[in-house]
Amino acid sequence: MLDAVLIRQCADPSLKAAIVEEFIAKAGSNDPLAITVRSGNRVVLVPKPTTQAEALALIRDNLGRNTVRVGITQYPAGLGIIEAGQLKPDMVEACQNIRMGTALFAKVLRIVMKWYGNPTANEVMPQIMDDAVIAWQTGFFEGVAVFRAEDPGEIKVAEPKQDEPDIEAATAARAQPNQQESVEAAKSNDASDPNRAGTRIDLSEIGGSSGVSGTSQRKP
Repeated sequence: MLDAVLIRQCADPSLKAAIVEEFIAKAGSNDPLAITVRSGNRVVLVPKPTTQAEALALIRDNLGRNTVRVGITQYPAGLGIIEAGQLKPDMVEACQNIRMGTALFAKVLRIVMKWYGNPTANEVMPQIMDDAVIAWQTGFFEGVAVFRAEDPGEIKVAEPKQDEPDIEAATAARAQPNQQESVEAAKSNDASDPNRAGTRIDLSEIGGSSGVSGTSQRKP
């Protein structure tokens, strides 16, 4: 596992340490001299370098013909280099490689986040991180060459405040008294409106069995 002190000292400050650790775990290497060479989708087997000089020689031999990734962050070796003679030894130096790699990955992450609409929900971040790692490994995201694309600039991921009330819950709470008032009003209207009143006791049939109408008669 990569030294946390090294990450804190060398990683791009715009990235949290947890993001750097996840990035390196998924797309990088623990070996500062790690060289990966690809020809298209095929991995080219190359001898493992044991010194910075051997690593640089291996990069020069493959640069321009194959895709070469270097060091802890598997930084794209050919980025911004026109000739192999422009390679610098610090590319395979641990701290400098982390500094260069995390700065470039931070840009890739911003490009991906912008495509997602700069979401604030924490639940979306794992998917964004996965897409950013794939973009780092392939060099492309949604048809965009991410390493050479324009940096969208600083993006702040806003986290919801814990003390902020739940808007939906507050709205529902406010609606409850109004609903109760509506029910009581409906009951009141039913009581005053004979057409909407509830079932009442029918007194018209009382005494009906004697065949006598509503007024009683006395015998002489």
